[in-house]
Amino acid sequence: MEFKKRTYRNPKEFFADLLFPIRNRKRLKELRKDRLISQAFMQRLMLAVTEVNGCRYCSYAHARQALKSGVSQKEISLLLAGDTSGCPEKEAVAIAYAQHWAESDAHPDPAAVRELHAAYGLQKAEAIHLVLQMIRLGNLTGNSFDYLLYKISFGKWQR
Repeated sequence: MEFKKRTYRNPKEFFADLLFPIRNRKRLKELRKDRLISQAFMQRLMLAVTEVNGCRYCSYAHARQALKSGVSQKEISLLLAGDTSGCPEKEAVAIAYAQHWAESDAHPDPAAVRELHAAYGLQKAEAIHLVLQMIRLGNLTGNSFDYLLYKISFGKWQR
């Protein structure tokens, strides 16, 4: 059986993502303080990316956080199945963008970036990107750990 989840391809990619929160700690702190994005919106973005990347650890953790922030169990289930139909209309562009962003391995189409900026403005779009970059780090780290478990168990510890 083959391991099919997205993982880090090399140490350089991992360390680039790992340095992101260090280099952007002030912006991340402001994101939490300013409440530019609600907790529920943030969790929806994270669940949308997690669905694409398939991290079991993040699926569990962010489903719990989403419930605490007021997202319904039905909406969580839909997001983890790749269905955005249950999301609030005002967040639809960002949630679809988050999926595209993850599917493109953090290299979105420039037209999609322009659409995100048009829908939310530069400041909120930057906040959305902060959230997406952080969940990517979590997803790919979790998946890379699972890959290590898969390899050292000769494929026996596959989910």
